[in-house]
Amino acid sequence: MFFIPSGELLYQSDIINHRLMKLSNIFSRRNRILLRELVATDFKLRYQGSVLGYAWSILKPLFLFAIMYVVFGMLIKLGSVEHYSVYLLFGIVLWTFFAEATNQGLSSIVSRGSVIRKVSFPKYIIVLSTTISALVNLTLNLAIVAIFMLINGVHLHISALMLPLYIIEIYALALGLASLLSALNVKYRDTSHIWEIIMQAAFYATPIIYPLSLVIDKSETAAKFLMMNPIAQAIQGARYSLITHDAVTVASLFKNGWYVLIPLSIVVIIFVVGASYFKKNSKYFAENV
Repeated sequence: MFFIPSGELLYQSDIINHRLMKLSNIFSRRNRILLRELVATDFKLRYQGSVLGYAWSILKPLFLFAIMYVVFGMLIKLGSVEHYSVYLLFGIVLWTFFAEATNQGLSSIVSRGSVIRKVSFPKYIIVLSTTISALVNLTLNLAIVAIFMLINGVHLHISALMLPLYIIEIYALALGLASLLSALNVKYRDTSHIWEIIMQAAFYATPIIYPLSLVIDKSETAAKFLMMNPIAQAIQGARYSLITHDAVTVASLFKNGWYVLIPLSIVVIIFVVGASYFKKNSKYFAENV
């Protein structure tokens, strides 16, 4: 039988209490109010001075959808999937959410440099506010997707209950990347240009415009490699749950649902690395922005 010295127990108890206090501080009333104000301010400033204002948050993905549908759905005719128009719109809406959260998050610390230098507050709230602002836009755009579903006669299945889980997955991935990129951008201002190139490549490497079945016809190995990308896995899973069971998922491609743990593990790793790097460097933000 082993006995732990009372001094050691008190030390471990102090550590646990300290961590619990830090965790409760994250959700303190002061921080919640600050977060709410930053989200509201970010949302207002984004469309300040524009004639259409908040309508742009809905119009931008709709215009992109219209262009993509005319080119790839009507001219090139890639739409071999059931309800392809809604399938395409839903993919664009989810991608726009991911792109907006990461792009806005990347520049969030540098753009609020004057505030960081003058006021002392948890810096993570800035990144969190930009990603929540993107989440608000996603909610508005999902309402448009719902209207298109009604027009196209898309029927809901029990699998639609899985949709929130895929949105949480995309949000966690975006938040982790935004935390990492925002901290990197303080030290290396080339980060935004590099990320823009990566996002352009990722858009076409993700089956948003084209059905994944086209890639499978050419190379099943390439399709499996693409689906290890968490954003591709989440978008396809969301499409399967809400729009059509024609959407290829990790489970149907690999004939084994356990393979979904690979992209999920990537999300967890990116989130932990992003949060750790941000926390480590946040103390130097005021002097570097």
